Amino acid sequence: MDSFLHFIPVQQRSVIIECLDGEEREFFLNKMIELQETIQAMPVTYQQDGMGDNAIAHLHYFSGGQNWYITEKDMEGDGTIQAFGMADLGFGSEMGYIGIAELVQINIIELDLHWQKKTLAEISASERS
Repeated sequence: MDSFLHFIPVQQRSVIIECLDGEEREFFLNKMIELQETIQAMPVTYQQDGMGDNAIAHLHYFSGGQNWYITEKDMEGDGTIQAFGMADLGFGSEMGYIGIAELVQINIIELDLHWQKKTLAEISASERS
């Protein structure tokens, strides 16, 4: 269970840990179980290769108008060093490797705990509307 916590930004992780001791314990516990299952089931590098816009984004990080959509975790180790996906920093989206270890250290980044898996095509369509 411990390695999935490395996908949660540091500041957000500390808030979630506090909430696990509070009155919203059940909500956050269920979210952490759901997140752990999502990360365990995520494809590893190259498993969605060639799928293009049909690749599924399993995780979503955001900060202001910036978004990172994770489609695959790194196949080395537990996948928390880097991942593959689509990043949109406000200048249009690009596919590439995303440094998870670096991303989670940025205090203004959050992991979307309400994210529902979507294809990259669905994400692009929703950004245009």
